[in-house]
Amino acid sequence: MFENLGNRLSATFRSLSGKTALNDGQVQAALRDVRRALIEADVALPVVRDFIERVRQRATGQEIARSLTPAQTLLKIVQAELEAVMGSASAELELRAASPVVILMAGLQGSGKTTTVAKLAAWLKREQQKKVMVASADVYRPAAIDQLRTLAAQVEVEFFAGDSSRGALAIAAAALKEAKKQFVDVLIVDTAGRLAIDDEMMLEIRQLHETLKPAESLFVVDAMTGQDAANTARTFGDALPLTGVVLTKADGDARGGAALSVRHVTGKPIKFIGTGEKPDALEAFHPERIASRILGMGDMMSLIEEAERKVDRKKAARMAQKVRKGRGFDLDDMREQLRQMRNMGGLAGIMDKLPGMGALPPGAAGMMDERQLVRMEAVINSMTPRERSNPAIINGSRKRRILQGAGAKIQDLNRLLKQHKTMQKAARKMKGGKLQKLMDQLPGAPGPDRFPGGGNFPRF
Repeated sequence: MFENLGNRLSATFRSLSGKTALNDGQVQAALRDVRRALIEADVALPVVRDFIERVRQRATGQEIARSLTPAQTLLKIVQAELEAVMGSASAELELRAASPVVILMAGLQGSGKTTTVAKLAAWLKREQQKKVMVASADVYRPAAIDQLRTLAAQVEVEFFAGDSSRGALAIAAAALKEAKKQFVDVLIVDTAGRLAIDDEMMLEIRQLHETLKPAESLFVVDAMTGQDAANTARTFGDALPLTGVVLTKADGDARGGAALSVRHVTGKPIKFIGTGEKPDALEAFHPERIASRILGMGDMMSLIEEAERKVDRKKAARMAQKVRKGRGFDLDDMREQLRQMRNMGGLAGIMDKLPGMGALPPGAAGMMDERQLVRMEAVINSMTPRERSNPAIINGSRKRRILQGAGAKIQDLNRLLKQHKTMQKAARKMKGGKLQKLMDQLPGAPGPDRFPGGGNFPRF
């Protein structure tokens, strides 16, 4: 996510490596690179101009702290300004109104609006323990109501099945009435999208707003459209009292122009960011975490929260107990680790949140092949229970049978067995109360150099 911008900015900071002071010439040269990186990221020009000017004012004549290099000083300033341009703090949903709290969703066709309705419903149920109902007021797209019905069943929330022949306003009013009858906490109403902004669309959504009087009116926009996302959001905001923006498809956005432009252009906060296709792939938007991720300092808080949601604690506890008792780490355990990793977004999803990724060569994170995890699991599945519990017995004939069953190559199997040995050695070190000592030796463990907000301060 936003790797192109992150790589360019990291290269700029590395160019200042070894400098003992920041003079005006070095500041100007660095800011030219930052400006170019922001423009290539498709950030709106007014945002670029204001951003560069604020960084220039803070960096010119800046005294270098004894504990920081000039590159780190400029990095600290850029991080603070990135947070400021995206919003100094996360903006929470207004859920204190009388039940049912109504959330109205608006956006263009193809922005992922209907999917986002289901994701938001799942988030409210999971994070806020709310009883949620969803309803579709899209009477123009034949499959819209059926799509939302299917998604609602997947995330296990209430669905209001309106009659499309009655019109959007009648459906919305009936949904509100039913939500009150069922004592629903939150009602999310999906509206019709269009391929472009038109007067008919704006009139209908204004009427829906008057009918429902929503506590939240969220604009859903595709992050991959760059600064066009901000401009479209501004047009909607002129016609509708928006309270916030949801950026979708951020996992496929290597530039970051939308995230850096929306707040400045519209004056509306980004409240959520979509990070994948799964029902739980929606995160509350935290400007400080995104800024840290863009600058290669990781996002450990989001990684920890994701692990708490997605890692099966019972299985993890059983594995830890098994290791503590000295029973080893077999291929069944490794298969479970692979599944947990895939559930958390795979290698790329995890690496995106780890500190220090900005120091990798450009494109290195993108080279992580998610298919490798699938192949590894397929190879393990092709083994017998005895082979999984005791890989040492896997000889030549067994290897041929395993590879034939998995449709894999000998290199895949050899790599898997080598990685298992490495993980097995690490597991042995955890035996007998040595886990804490091992954790203290890991990169990113708490220490005097730990950067405030998560992650270690990158060395330049």
